[in-house]
Amino acid sequence: MNPPYDITSRILKLITSISEKLGQINASFLDKPSTSLRKQNKIRTIHSSLKIEGNTLTEEQITAILANKRVIGPQKDIKEVINAIKVYDAILDYKPNDEKSFLRAHKMLMADLIEKPGNYRKQGVGIVKGNKVEHLAPPYENVPFLMKDLFQYLKSEEIELIKSCVFHYEMEFIHPFIDGNGRMGRLWQTLILMAKYPVFEYIPFETLISNDQQKYYKALADCDKVGKSTKFIEYMLDVINESLSSLLIFNNRTFNTKQRLEYFESLDIVEFTRKDYMDIFKDISSSTASRDLKKGIELGLLIKSGENNKTKYKIIGF
Repeated sequence: MNPPYDITSRILKLITSISEKLGQINASFLDKPSTSLRKQNKIRTIHSSLKIEGNTLTEEQITAILANKRVIGPQKDIKEVINAIKVYDAILDYKPNDEKSFLRAHKMLMADLIEKPGNYRKQGVGIVKGNKVEHLAPPYENVPFLMKDLFQYLKSEEIELIKSCVFHYEMEFIHPFIDGNGRMGRLWQTLILMAKYPVFEYIPFETLISNDQQKYYKALADCDKVGKSTKFIEYMLDVINESLSSLLIFNNRTFNTKQRLEYFESLDIVEFTRKDYMDIFKDISSSTASRDLKKGIELGLLIKSGENNKTKYKIIGF
């Protein structure tokens, strides 16, 4: 049986808007971001997802840990970051429809932070806010059956945009682990989306959640009250829509010469002309393209052959 939710007119509008933006991203080759953009987004994703859980480390400190530099901070926070880096580095190894993969990711994410990571809880849990129980999770005996049903739902014909939101909410409701449920919900939503749209590996929608955590928790609480994930689907689709807008704005406004060259290099195009280069970056002039390519030669990224209209460029390394 599928989890309960309604498809509202707002959900349909958001799906249309997201689909249009994904089309624009694919059309402008933004589904293959530059190496620097990939790294930056991974740092932002890890920082935001852990910040929601109370981690105190900054983006600068996470960058330093990624570079194997020593960082001063709470040992637990540092360990959370190290574990998260390992998980996000191995993100392509996880299968969104596979429960064993899910448990393996939790084991890596929570290693040395809780007892028996990668195992479902064997005790009752509740979420307490102040002196009030905000959410009482289902009895631990039910967790394996509920999670099996949830993974079965992932094999349904429902579209990935909705499935990813429903899984995220239902997993938070079931609360299958003693700790790490929030970060697993956000990670697994990313994986479900990536299976259909690889660009989601580079969309740090956790940043928008962490910027207004109250909205996130309110959407979860509202769904608990009515027993349907509809409000959470609306909330998360809104977050995804905004995140895609940010990526498109970034592409249109802030790429400099170096970022354009790095991005072009990531496309694995062996040989190309100035026109080919301009076909990727539609908003730049021919003189800007010429300056970029000259800079690429100076930086040792490109080699040039031929003259005038027979000029070609080759990326060094191919």
